[in-house]
Amino acid sequence: MSKLWISAGIEMQDGKNIEQALKALKQLAKVTLQEPSCFQFDVLQHQDNPKRFTLWECWQDESSLDAHFKTSHTRAYLAQNFTTVNYVERLSLVTIETSESFV
Repeated sequence: MSKLWISAGIEMQDGKNIEQALKALKQLAKVTLQEPSCFQFDVLQHQDNPKRFTLWECWQDESSLDAHFKTSHTRAYLAQNFTTVNYVERLSLVTIETSESFV
């Protein structure tokens, strides 16, 4: 079974403090990466609109992602209502080659 890759676009809610949201997102990423079936969880901030973020995630499978949303740290982040979800894309890896200039 292939891994489940996720690209999720999220955006700050109006009136929310961006520094607090960034702190919460960083904490979410740190704790999420400790989940045994999470292989990657990156938070990328858009350069042209710092209130927008893309989450790059890699999970063992769909049930791992489902379990993630039941964890206390994910529920705690979501309860703060810092961000809304604009899109979620489920992806499959096509190639694993990396540009030598990237490493």
